[in-house]
Amino acid sequence: MQKILAIDDKMDNLITLSALLKNLMPECAMITALSGMEGIEKAGSELPDAILLDVKMPDMDGFETCRRLMSDERTKHIPVIMITAIKTDPESRIKGLDIGANSFLAKPIDEAELISQVKVVLRIKKAEDALREERDSLERVVEERTASLRAEISERKRAEEKLQKTLESLRKAVGTTIQVMVSAVEVRDPYTAGHQTRSADLAQAIATEMGLPQDIIDGISLAGAIHDIGKLSIPAEILSKPTKLSEIEFSLIKEHARKGFEILKDVESSWPLAEIVLQHHERVDGSGYPENLKGDDILIEARILAVADVVESMASHRPYRAGLGINTALEEIENNRGILYDSDVADACLRLFREKGFKLVY
Repeated sequence: MQKILAIDDKMDNLITLSALLKNLMPECAMITALSGMEGIEKAGSELPDAILLDVKMPDMDGFETCRRLMSDERTKHIPVIMITAIKTDPESRIKGLDIGANSFLAKPIDEAELISQVKVVLRIKKAEDALREERDSLERVVEERTASLRAEISERKRAEEKLQKTLESLRKAVGTTIQVMVSAVEVRDPYTAGHQTRSADLAQAIATEMGLPQDIIDGISLAGAIHDIGKLSIPAEILSKPTKLSEIEFSLIKEHARKGFEILKDVESSWPLAEIVLQHHERVDGSGYPENLKGDDILIEARILAVADVVESMASHRPYRAGLGINTALEEIENNRGILYDSDVADACLRLFREKGFKLVY
Protein backbone atom coordinates (compact mmCIF):
# COMPACT_ATOMS: atom_id res chain seq x y z
CA MET A 1 0.00 0.00 0.00
CA GLN A 2 1.37 3.39 -1.00
CA LYS A 3 1.72 5.96 1.79
CA ILE A 4 1.10 9.72 1.68
CA LEU A 5 2.49 12.05 4.34
CA ALA A 6 0.64 15.35 4.95
CA ILE A 7 2.50 18.11 6.85
CA ASP A 8 0.53 21.12 8.14
CA ASP A 9 0.54 23.02 11.44
CA LYS A 10 -3.29 23.18 11.42
CA MET A 11 -4.99 20.01 12.71
CA ASP A 12 -8.24 20.97 10.94
CA ASN A 13 -6.41 21.06 7.60
CA LEU A 14 -4.85 17.65 8.23
CA ILE A 15 -8.19 16.12 9.18
CA THR A 16 -9.85 17.55 6.06
CA LEU A 17 -7.01 16.48 3.76
CA SER A 18 -6.82 12.98 5.26
CA ALA A 19 -10.57 12.46 4.98
CA LEU A 20 -10.57 13.66 1.38
CA LEU A 21 -7.72 11.36 0.29
CA LYS A 22 -9.05 8.36 2.20
CA ASN A 23 -12.40 8.82 0.47
CA LEU A 24 -11.04 9.36 -3.06
CA MET A 25 -7.91 7.16 -2.83
CA PRO A 26 -8.75 4.39 -0.34
CA GLU A 27 -5.84 2.33 -1.65
CA CYS A 28 -3.39 4.77 -0.01
CA ALA A 29 -2.48 5.06 3.68
CA MET A 30 -2.34 8.53 5.27
CA ILE A 31 0.33 9.78 7.70
CA THR A 32 0.16 13.24 9.27
CA ALA A 33 2.57 15.64 10.98
CA LEU A 34 1.88 18.96 12.71
CA SER A 35 5.24 20.60 12.04
CA GLY A 36 8.13 20.58 9.61
CA MET A 37 10.42 18.84 12.11
CA GLU A 38 7.85 16.13 12.89
CA GLY A 39 7.29 15.72 9.16
CA ILE A 40 11.00 15.24 8.52
CA GLU A 41 11.20 12.62 11.28
CA LYS A 42 8.17 10.73 9.98
CA ALA A 43 9.41 10.92 6.40
CA GLY A 44 12.69 9.34 7.47
CA SER A 45 11.05 6.55 9.46
CA GLU A 46 7.93 5.86 7.36
CA LEU A 47 9.44 6.54 3.89
CA PRO A 48 6.15 7.64 2.28
CA ASP A 49 5.61 7.58 -1.48
CA ALA A 50 4.54 11.25 -1.63
CA ILE A 51 4.47 14.29 0.66
CA LEU A 52 1.86 17.06 0.80
CA LEU A 53 3.62 20.04 2.42
CA ASP A 54 2.04 23.32 3.56
CA VAL A 55 4.21 26.34 2.74
CA LYS A 56 3.25 28.63 5.63
CA MET A 57 4.11 27.08 9.01
CA PRO A 58 5.69 28.55 12.15
CA ASP A 59 9.25 27.72 13.29
CA MET A 60 10.14 25.88 10.08
CA ASP A 61 8.24 26.80 6.91
CA GLY A 62 7.53 24.52 3.99
CA PHE A 63 10.54 25.70 1.97
CA GLU A 64 13.04 24.87 4.72
CA THR A 65 11.27 21.57 5.39
CA CYS A 66 11.49 20.68 1.68
CA ARG A 67 15.16 21.69 1.56
CA ARG A 68 15.98 19.37 4.48
CA LEU A 69 13.99 16.52 2.96
CA MET A 70 15.87 16.87 -0.32
CA SER A 71 19.26 16.90 1.47
CA ASP A 72 18.59 13.64 3.31
CA GLU A 73 19.64 10.46 1.46
CA ARG A 74 16.63 8.63 2.90
CA THR A 75 14.03 11.13 1.67
CA LYS A 76 15.54 13.01 -1.29
CA HIS A 77 13.73 10.80 -3.83
CA ILE A 78 10.25 11.29 -2.28
CA PRO A 79 8.12 13.65 -4.46
CA VAL A 80 6.83 16.76 -2.69
CA ILE A 81 3.67 18.71 -3.55
CA MET A 82 3.71 22.12 -1.85
CA ILE A 83 0.42 23.73 -0.81
CA THR A 84 0.16 27.53 -0.79
CA ALA A 85 -2.63 29.95 0.03
CA ILE A 86 -1.48 32.23 -2.81
CA LYS A 87 -2.82 30.96 -6.14
CA THR A 88 -0.58 33.03 -8.42
CA ASP A 89 2.79 33.31 -6.71
CA PRO A 90 5.46 32.59 -9.36
CA GLU A 91 8.33 33.56 -7.07
CA SER A 92 7.27 30.97 -4.49
CA ARG A 93 6.89 28.39 -7.26
CA ILE A 94 10.37 29.09 -8.58
CA LYS A 95 11.83 28.92 -5.07
CA GLY A 96 10.01 25.65 -4.36
CA LEU A 97 11.06 24.03 -7.63
CA ASP A 98 14.66 25.14 -7.10
CA ILE A 99 14.86 23.35 -3.74
CA GLY A 100 13.29 20.16 -5.10
CA ALA A 101 9.48 20.38 -4.93
CA ASN A 102 7.68 18.58 -7.75
CA SER A 103 4.59 20.77 -8.03
CA PHE A 104 2.24 23.20 -6.27
CA LEU A 105 -1.39 23.22 -5.18
CA ALA A 106 -3.25 26.42 -4.31
CA LYS A 107 -5.77 26.81 -1.48
CA PRO A 108 -8.69 26.30 -1.47
CA ILE A 109 -7.70 22.89 -2.79
CA ASP A 110 -9.54 21.63 -5.86
CA GLU A 111 -10.32 17.94 -5.31
CA ALA A 112 -9.76 16.93 -8.94
CA GLU A 113 -6.43 18.77 -9.14
CA LEU A 114 -5.31 17.25 -5.82
CA ILE A 115 -6.06 13.69 -6.92
CA SER A 116 -4.53 14.30 -10.36
CA GLN A 117 -1.27 15.65 -8.93
CA VAL A 118 -1.02 12.95 -6.24
CA LYS A 119 -1.55 10.21 -8.84
CA VAL A 120 1.06 11.75 -11.15
CA VAL A 121 3.76 11.99 -8.44
CA LEU A 122 2.95 8.48 -7.20
CA ARG A 123 3.36 7.20 -10.75
CA ILE A 124 6.65 9.07 -11.12
CA LYS A 125 7.88 7.75 -7.75
CA LYS A 126 7.04 4.20 -8.78
CA ALA A 127 8.89 4.62 -12.08
CA GLU A 128 11.95 6.14 -10.39
CA ASP A 129 12.00 3.38 -7.76
CA ALA A 130 11.84 0.78 -10.52
CA LEU A 131 14.71 2.53 -12.30
CA ARG A 132 16.89 2.53 -9.18
CA GLU A 133 16.07 -1.10 -8.44
CA GLU A 134 16.85 -2.08 -12.03
CA ARG A 135 20.09 -0.12 -11.94
CA ASP A 136 21.17 -1.74 -8.66
CA SER A 137 20.25 -5.16 -9.99
CA LEU A 138 22.19 -4.56 -13.19
CA GLU A 139 25.19 -3.34 -11.22
CA ARG A 140 25.17 -6.57 -9.24
CA VAL A 141 24.84 -8.59 -12.42
CA VAL A 142 27.74 -6.71 -14.03
CA GLU A 143 29.91 -7.16 -10.95
CA GLU A 144 29.12 -10.86 -10.73
CA ARG A 145 29.69 -11.45 -14.43
CA THR A 146 32.90 -9.43 -14.43
CA ALA A 147 34.27 -11.47 -11.50
CA SER A 148 33.26 -14.68 -13.22
CA LEU A 149 34.82 -13.58 -16.50
CA ARG A 150 38.10 -12.65 -14.84
CA ALA A 151 38.26 -16.02 -13.14
CA GLU A 152 37.09 -18.25 -15.97
CA ILE A 153 37.73 -16.60 -19.32
CA SER A 154 41.26 -16.21 -20.58
CA GLU A 155 40.52 -15.27 -24.15
CA ARG A 156 39.83 -11.58 -24.77
CA LYS A 157 37.28 -12.33 -27.47
CA ARG A 158 35.08 -14.39 -25.17
CA ALA A 159 35.29 -11.71 -22.45
CA GLU A 160 34.21 -8.98 -24.89
CA GLU A 161 31.26 -11.08 -26.07
CA LYS A 162 30.03 -11.57 -22.50
CA LEU A 163 30.40 -7.90 -21.68
CA GLN A 164 28.55 -6.96 -24.88
CA LYS A 165 25.61 -9.10 -23.80
CA THR A 166 25.58 -7.33 -20.45
CA LEU A 167 25.60 -3.96 -22.24
CA GLU A 168 22.67 -5.00 -24.43
CA SER A 169 20.77 -6.08 -21.31
CA LEU A 170 21.45 -2.67 -19.75
CA ARG A 171 20.26 -0.89 -22.91
CA LYS A 172 17.01 -2.87 -22.91
CA ALA A 173 16.44 -2.06 -19.24
CA VAL A 174 17.08 1.64 -19.86
CA GLY A 175 14.71 1.54 -22.83
CA THR A 176 11.94 0.00 -20.72
CA THR A 177 12.38 2.62 -18.01
CA ILE A 178 12.40 5.39 -20.62
CA GLN A 179 8.99 4.25 -21.86
CA VAL A 180 7.62 4.56 -18.32
CA MET A 181 9.00 8.11 -18.18
CA VAL A 182 7.43 8.95 -21.56
CA SER A 183 4.04 7.83 -20.28
CA ALA A 184 4.47 9.95 -17.14
CA VAL A 185 5.18 13.08 -19.21
CA GLU A 186 2.19 12.55 -21.48
CA VAL A 187 -0.14 11.99 -18.51
CA ARG A 188 1.15 15.22 -16.97
CA ASP A 189 0.82 17.27 -20.17
CA PRO A 190 -1.68 15.82 -22.68
CA TYR A 191 -0.89 18.59 -25.20
CA THR A 192 2.54 17.04 -25.78
CA ALA A 193 1.14 13.53 -26.31
CA GLY A 194 2.98 12.17 -29.33
CA HIS A 195 5.32 15.20 -29.60
CA GLN A 196 8.29 13.34 -28.17
CA THR A 197 7.67 10.27 -30.33
CA ARG A 198 7.35 12.30 -33.53
CA SER A 199 10.44 14.36 -32.68
CA ALA A 200 12.39 11.17 -31.99
CA ASP A 201 11.28 9.61 -35.30
CA LEU A 202 12.32 12.71 -37.24
CA ALA A 203 15.64 13.00 -35.40
CA GLN A 204 16.39 9.35 -36.15
CA ALA A 205 15.57 9.87 -39.83
CA ILE A 206 17.82 12.96 -40.01
CA ALA A 207 20.72 11.09 -38.39
CA THR A 208 20.24 8.22 -40.84
CA GLU A 209 20.13 10.64 -43.79
CA MET A 210 23.42 12.14 -42.56
CA GLY A 211 25.03 8.69 -42.56
CA LEU A 212 25.87 8.66 -38.86
CA PRO A 213 26.86 5.38 -37.14
CA GLN A 214 24.00 3.18 -35.94
CA ASP A 215 25.05 3.54 -32.30
CA ILE A 216 24.63 7.33 -32.47
CA ILE A 217 21.30 6.94 -34.29
CA ASP A 218 20.04 4.65 -31.50
CA GLY A 219 21.09 7.17 -28.85
CA ILE A 220 19.35 10.02 -30.67
CA SER A 221 16.16 7.99 -30.93
CA LEU A 222 16.16 7.19 -27.20
CA ALA A 223 17.01 10.76 -26.14
CA GLY A 224 14.34 12.15 -28.47
CA ALA A 225 11.69 9.99 -26.84
CA ILE A 226 12.34 11.66 -23.45
CA HIS A 227 13.71 15.09 -24.36
CA ASP A 228 10.84 16.85 -22.52
CA ILE A 229 11.04 14.68 -19.36
CA GLY A 230 11.95 17.85 -17.44
CA LYS A 231 8.39 19.13 -17.94
CA LEU A 232 7.39 16.87 -15.06
CA SER A 233 8.64 19.70 -12.82
CA ILE A 234 6.59 22.44 -14.53
CA PRO A 235 3.13 23.34 -13.07
CA ALA A 236 0.38 21.79 -15.21
CA GLU A 237 -1.48 25.07 -15.53
CA ILE A 238 1.54 26.64 -17.24
CA LEU A 239 2.01 23.74 -19.67
CA SER A 240 -1.62 23.92 -20.78
CA LYS A 241 -2.07 27.70 -20.65
CA PRO A 242 -4.04 28.73 -23.78
CA THR A 243 -2.60 32.26 -23.89
CA LYS A 244 0.87 33.78 -24.17
CA LEU A 245 3.15 32.96 -21.23
CA SER A 246 4.46 35.71 -18.95
CA GLU A 247 8.21 36.28 -18.69
CA ILE A 248 8.35 34.43 -15.36
CA GLU A 249 6.25 31.54 -16.70
CA PHE A 250 8.51 31.23 -19.74
CA SER A 251 11.57 31.19 -17.47
CA LEU A 252 9.98 28.20 -15.70
CA ILE A 253 9.38 26.45 -19.02
CA LYS A 254 13.01 27.02 -20.02
CA GLU A 255 14.10 25.15 -16.90
CA HIS A 256 12.77 21.86 -18.32
CA ALA A 257 16.02 21.15 -20.18
CA ARG A 258 18.05 21.45 -16.97
CA LYS A 259 15.44 19.55 -14.95
CA GLY A 260 15.55 16.77 -17.55
CA PHE A 261 19.32 16.60 -17.11
CA GLU A 262 18.90 16.26 -13.34
CA ILE A 263 16.43 13.39 -13.78
CA LEU A 264 18.66 11.50 -16.25
CA LYS A 265 22.18 12.27 -15.06
CA ASP A 266 22.43 9.14 -12.90
CA VAL A 267 20.91 6.79 -15.50
CA GLU A 268 23.66 4.43 -16.56
CA SER A 269 23.76 4.30 -20.35
CA SER A 270 26.27 4.03 -23.17
CA TRP A 271 24.72 7.20 -24.65
CA PRO A 272 24.98 10.75 -23.23
CA LEU A 273 21.21 10.94 -22.72
CA ALA A 274 21.29 13.58 -19.97
CA GLU A 275 23.63 15.85 -21.98
CA ILE A 276 21.53 15.54 -25.15
CA VAL A 277 18.37 16.49 -23.23
CA LEU A 278 20.20 19.39 -21.54
CA GLN A 279 21.39 20.80 -24.89
CA HIS A 280 18.36 20.30 -27.16
CA HIS A 281 17.41 24.02 -26.94
CA GLU A 282 20.94 25.31 -27.64
CA ARG A 283 21.52 27.11 -30.95
CA VAL A 284 24.71 27.14 -33.02
CA ASP A 285 25.05 30.94 -32.74
CA GLY A 286 24.97 30.78 -28.93
CA SER A 287 21.46 32.24 -28.58
CA GLY A 288 19.91 29.10 -27.08
CA TYR A 289 19.59 27.90 -23.50
CA PRO A 290 20.38 26.91 -20.82
CA GLU A 291 24.15 27.33 -21.31
CA ASN A 292 24.43 29.44 -24.51
CA LEU A 293 26.66 26.86 -26.20
CA LYS A 294 27.89 27.47 -29.74
CA GLY A 295 28.70 25.36 -32.81
CA ASP A 296 30.57 22.15 -32.16
CA ASP A 297 30.39 22.69 -28.39
CA ILE A 298 26.85 21.34 -28.81
CA LEU A 299 26.65 17.56 -29.21
CA ILE A 300 25.74 16.48 -32.75
CA GLU A 301 22.87 14.49 -31.22
CA ALA A 302 21.52 17.66 -29.60
CA ARG A 303 21.92 19.67 -32.82
CA ILE A 304 19.84 17.06 -34.65
CA LEU A 305 17.20 16.89 -31.92
CA ALA A 306 16.96 20.71 -31.88
CA VAL A 307 15.91 20.77 -35.55
CA ALA A 308 13.48 17.85 -35.14
CA ASP A 309 11.94 19.48 -32.05
CA VAL A 310 11.40 22.83 -33.82
CA VAL A 311 9.87 21.24 -36.94
CA GLU A 312 7.45 19.07 -34.95
CA SER A 313 6.50 21.87 -32.53
CA MET A 314 5.79 24.41 -35.27
CA ALA A 315 3.90 21.99 -37.49
CA SER A 316 1.69 20.67 -34.70
CA HIS A 317 -1.03 22.07 -32.46
CA ARG A 318 0.07 23.75 -29.22
CA PRO A 319 -2.08 24.89 -26.26
CA TYR A 320 -1.68 28.55 -27.24
CA ARG A 321 -2.04 28.25 -31.05
CA ALA A 322 -3.09 26.03 -33.93
CA GLY A 323 -0.45 24.14 -35.89
CA LEU A 324 1.47 26.35 -38.33
CA GLY A 325 1.96 23.56 -40.87
CA ILE A 326 5.01 21.73 -42.15
CA ASN A 327 5.84 24.31 -44.84
CA THR A 328 6.15 27.11 -42.28
CA ALA A 329 8.29 24.85 -40.10
CA LEU A 330 10.64 24.01 -42.99
CA GLU A 331 10.94 27.69 -43.93
CA GLU A 332 12.10 28.39 -40.36
CA ILE A 333 14.83 25.75 -40.71
CA GLU A 334 15.85 26.97 -44.17
CA ASN A 335 15.96 30.65 -43.22
CA ASN A 336 18.06 29.99 -40.11
CA ARG A 337 20.34 27.32 -41.57
CA GLY A 338 23.86 27.98 -40.28
CA ILE A 339 22.52 30.66 -37.88
CA LEU A 340 20.39 28.86 -35.32
CA TYR A 341 20.62 25.37 -36.76
CA ASP A 342 23.54 23.22 -37.90
CA SER A 343 23.85 23.48 -41.71
CA ASP A 344 24.33 19.74 -42.34
CA VAL A 345 21.43 18.86 -40.05
CA ALA A 346 19.17 21.46 -41.68
CA ASP A 347 20.04 20.22 -45.18
CA ALA A 348 19.33 16.60 -44.24
CA CYS A 349 15.96 17.59 -42.72
CA LEU A 350 14.93 19.59 -45.80
CA ARG A 351 15.90 16.71 -48.13
CA LEU A 352 13.79 14.28 -46.14
CA PHE A 353 10.61 16.32 -46.53
CA ARG A 354 11.12 17.88 -49.96
CA GLU A 355 12.83 15.08 -51.85
CA LYS A 356 12.20 11.83 -50.02
CA GLY A 357 8.57 12.17 -48.93
CA PHE A 358 9.08 12.04 -45.16
CA LYS A 359 5.94 12.87 -43.17
CA LEU A 360 5.16 13.39 -39.49
CA VAL A 361 2.84 10.58 -38.36
CA TYR A 362 -0.03 11.69 -36.10
